Amino acid sequence: MSWLTEFVRPKIRTLLGRKEAPDNLWQQCPKCQQMIFHRELEAALKVCPHCGHHMRASAADRLAWTFDDGVYTRIDLPKAVVDPLKFRDQKRYADRLKDARESTKQDDALLVAHGTVGGNRAVVAAMSFEFMGGSMGGAVGDGLVAAARLAVLQAAPLIVYTASGGARMQEGAVSLMQMPRSVIASQMVKEAGLPFIVVLTDPTTGGVTASFAMLGDVQIAEPNTLIGFAGARVIEQTVREKLPEGFQRAEYLLAHGIIDMVVKRDELTATLARLIGLMTGNKRPAAA
Repeated sequence: MSWLTEFVRPKIRTLLGRKEAPDNLWQQCPKCQQMIFHRELEAALKVCPHCGHHMRASAADRLAWTFDDGVYTRIDLPKAVVDPLKFRDQKRYADRLKDARESTKQDDALLVAHGTVGGNRAVVAAMSFEFMGGSMGGAVGDGLVAAARLAVLQAAPLIVYTASGGARMQEGAVSLMQMPRSVIASQMVKEAGLPFIVVLTDPTTGGVTASFAMLGDVQIAEPNTLIGFAGARVIEQTVREKLPEGFQRAEYLLAHGIIDMVVKRDELTATLARLIGLMTGNKRPAAA
C-alpha cells in the first residue's frame, strides 16, 4: 500500500462525502513516477509538471488544443468495408473493432475536423493511438483522402497529427495499399498550392512513417517522440551494431536533418498558426 491509497484516497472520500472516490483523479507520470492530479495534468496539456514528459494524448485532445478556442466542426468520414479478409487470430477482427469503438467512442483511428488556427482556416486530421495502436487500415486511408479533399475545397492548409504503430495487419494488403493512397492525399494538397504540415507524436512508426508522415512541407515533432520504421532491436540485430543514444527519438532526427523542428506542446498551436501565416501570406482569411 502507498501513501496515495492509505492517506490521500480516504481524505478525498471524506471531503466528497462519498464512500467511493473515482479511480482516475490521479495519474502517474511514466517517466518520473510522480503522481499528478487530473485537473493539473489537463491544464498542462498532459505534460508532466515535474519532469516535462509529454504524455500521449487522444485525437479529440489534439483537435481541442489546436483550433481557436477549441471550436471546430468534425466531418463524417467514409465507411470502410469491415473485416474484408474475415481475419481471426486469438480474437475475430470484427470483435476487436467493436471493442475499440466502444472504448474510444470513435469509428476508427482518425478524426478529421475544420475550423481556424490563429485566425486562418485549416483542416486537421488526428490519429488515435488508443484505437488499435493507431493502426492504418482502409478507414484511415479513406479519412486522409477525405481530409485532403476538404482542404482543397476550402483552400486551407492540412495539418496531420500522427500517432501509429503502422499498417493494420488484420487487413493485410488492404492496409498496405493505404500507404500510396495517403501519399496521393498529401500530393493533392501540395498540387493545390496549400501547406501540408505534419506533427509527429509519440509513437510514429511502421507504414505511417514510411508514407505520408515524412512528406510534410514542414515536419514538426513533440519532445522525445519515437519516430522510425522498424524497431530499434530489430535494426540492431540486422546490422549487428549498437545504435547511438537516443536513436529514433525526435531530438536525434532533428540533429540529423530528418525533421524541421521539435516543439513543446504548449508552444505547438502558436507555432502552427505562425507557420500557416508565413506559408499562405495570410491570403486565405477565415471568413469567406
